[in-house]
Parts: sequence; structure tokens; C-alpha cells
Amino acid sequence: MAVKRLSPIDTAFLLMERRQQPLHVGALALFQPPSDAPPDFAGQLAERLRHETQAAAPFNRRLGGGVALKYWIEDPDFDIAHHFVHLALPKPGRIRELLAMISRVHSAHLDRAYPLWRTYLIEGLEDGRIALYSKIHHSLVDGVAGIRLMMKSMAATVEESLRVPAPWGVRTRKSAFAPPLPIPTPGAGSFNALMRLAGSGYESVPAVYRQLRQTFRDARQQHPEALTSLQAPRCILNQKVCGSRRFAAQSYATPRIKAIAQAFGATSNDVVLALCGGALRRYLLDLNALPERPLIAIVPVSIRRDDSDSGNEVSFALASLATHLADPVARMQAVKASMDYAKARFREMSPAQVLAYSAALLTPGALAWLTGLDRKSTIANTVISHVPGPRQPMYWQGCRLDGLYPASLVLDDFALNITLISRHDFVDFGIIACRKNLPRVQRLLDHIEEALVELEGAVR
Repeated sequence: MAVKRLSPIDTAFLLMERRQQPLHVGALALFQPPSDAPPDFAGQLAERLRHETQAAAPFNRRLGGGVALKYWIEDPDFDIAHHFVHLALPKPGRIRELLAMISRVHSAHLDRAYPLWRTYLIEGLEDGRIALYSKIHHSLVDGVAGIRLMMKSMAATVEESLRVPAPWGVRTRKSAFAPPLPIPTPGAGSFNALMRLAGSGYESVPAVYRQLRQTFRDARQQHPEALTSLQAPRCILNQKVCGSRRFAAQSYATPRIKAIAQAFGATSNDVVLALCGGALRRYLLDLNALPERPLIAIVPVSIRRDDSDSGNEVSFALASLATHLADPVARMQAVKASMDYAKARFREMSPAQVLAYSAALLTPGALAWLTGLDRKSTIANTVISHVPGPRQPMYWQGCRLDGLYPASLVLDDFALNITLISRHDFVDFGIIACRKNLPRVQRLLDHIEEALVELEGAVR
């Protein structure tokens, strides 16, 4: 039996998991069946997938070892019936019912007696589409790797998609890296980053120190684009979470976002952050809970330098969401300046140095966060991730991909997570939040559209 030792990051994800804090990531995919699909198409597809009983790594790995010492082993008794589930929506089968179902399913923990993933095929949508929701523990993959795994089960043509294995049968390439956690802690993430820095040679230390010194000097001089982990104002986004989640999802046309990016000389990611800033400003104003200082987001930045599709390979930037600014143009410019500043620091460093820089930058805030010494500020207010998706139409089992919506992590003091996937024609937003602390969080989707219309008007 093959045995694989857990990395420090894998172990940290498992140790951080709590009853109210499951640490799996997921994605909801919507598909349009073929025009000649029979009425029982979903049932036939489910039956076909049930016969795919061979799982490739990491889908065939489960935890072994005692309470403290854990390792991955290949599951000798892999049971597809535990991992693949066929469901039907209650009538009338609106998107509302689908998102409510995903909210419930995403809230449930994965059973550690089995490989840590599950996939649901869902039928009953009133428009005839089918849905596929998959979740996998973050100790196995990061967000970029998870999307790559899902995309490997799809193809660019209908015919080819019928020959591709089920998602759990796709072969993967293992990443050589293991960077910090998606919500950084001064523990395993920082330790791992420093080990990588040491491995890259002592000549790397001055480069990291130089960038850190510049950042903290600029912050002391109150440069608005220079952010540290001691500046984010506490608000209702930063509370202890319950175990119940609310998932909301919507797509926005890629050309709309690219047109704004071009007009401001910005990236699509800059525009996305500005849209989120505008949406959060409206949402918190409605709740009479908007801080005077701007909200700050942790923005995971992929440092993946290969095409591997497993493991965790991500660093972090701090971005101002400029929620203190009512003017959408000023907000867009402030967000762009904030990200330009972070990227200028990153460009001067290697991936190992970037990891060490990010860990050192975030550690003061993380220590204050963990000890509770600072009640007015927090390490950041939310996490906003932008994952690259397919750049052409894709098909799965003969069905056209119509949407790919990520469902990420919610942790104590980080009650909201916004993750999006950019495809060739749409940007698909997935919002996951603590259901108890953030009421009517689906309104953020309407507010994103309002912020988008505002910027379009400014461009015109």
C-alpha cells in the first residue's frame, strides 16, 4: 500500500478544521444537455458515472495514522457510492432552489474515514440544465489546482468530452510547492515560507528585508496604497462563524469588465476588486455597519510556475477596497494603486522570496488576531480570489458548460469569501458566507451589478 507523508500545510488544514469551520473547497458547474437529450438524460448519465469505480490521486487517498501522526494512503476499499450522489431539485427548480441546496451541502463536513471529496449530479432545473457540485478538502488541493482538476474532466468538443474519464478518474501532476494557508497564521504558513527562503540561499534574505522595510516605511508615512496587516477596521465581516453557510452565484459578461479595465489602464482583477468594494460599501450601508476606514481584502496570488494541478501554491497581497469612497472612479483608481503597489514589491522577488515577504507582512496582524490584543483592527476583512478558467467553450459528457461558480472557505473572523472564475465569455462569482452573521448576503450580487453599471457610465 502506497503511503505519502502529509506536508506541514496539509496538517495545518486538518488541525484548523472545527465543527463550525469545515475546510473544503467546492465548485458548482452548470451544463446545457445536448439538444437531442432524452427526458431521462440525467439518470442515464448518473448510471454511467456509477460504473467509473477507479479513482486516481488525489481522489483515492484517505487519511491514515493515529490521532497526531497522519499520512495519506491509497484507499484499498474505495467506494464510489459514498462519493458520487445523484439528486433532484424540489419544484419549481429555480436557481434559488439550487443555491439553497448547495448552501446545505457545502455546510456539511467530509468524512475522514473516506477520501476527502464528494460529487453531486443534480437534475430538476426548470430550464432543463443539469448541475454538478463537487467539494474536496483543501489539504489536497488549492483553488487553482481544484479548477484544473475539474477542467481536466472536460473537453473542447462534444465528441471528445464523451471519452474523458469521470472527474475522479483524471490523472494529475503533483506540485513541488506547499505555500501558506488561505487565511494566514503565524504558524505553519510562515514556517514553511521561511524554510523555502532558507532553501533558496542566504542571498535571498536581503531582498525580502528590503521590500518589507520599504512597505512599512511607506505605511508609517501614510501612503494609502502601502498596506500592512494592522490596518483593516473590524466590522460585521469579522465575527466568529456558525456552521451554516449561504451560497450565492452569478455571472457577468467578460467584455463589460475588460472594457472598464482598458479605460482605466487596469487589469480585470483590479476591476473585480473595485466592484467588490462598491458592492460591500452598499451592503454595509444598508446594515448601518460601514466602517470609516476602507475595508482591506486578502487577495491570493498564484505563484504556480508550472501546469501542475494538485497541492497548494499561492501567496497573498493586501488590497484596499476603497469602501470609504463614494465616487466609483476614485474607488477604481484607489484599488488599482493598491494592487500596483503590491505587484511592484512582488516583481522584485523570486517565488520563495514572495512567500517569505507575504508571511512576514501578515504575521503582525495574525498575531494580534490570534491573541485578541487589538479589538479595533483585524488582519483583513475578507478574502477575494480570482481563478483563471477556460478560454474557450467547454463540454462535459456531451453537455456545454454554462457556468462555473466556486464555493470557498469561511473561517472565524472571516465570515465572507468571494471567489470568481474568469472564462472566455463570463466571469462567474461564487459568494460563500456565514448564514447567521451576514443576512441577505445574496444582495451583494445585485450590488456588484450596480457597481458595474456605475463604472460603465463613468467610462462612457
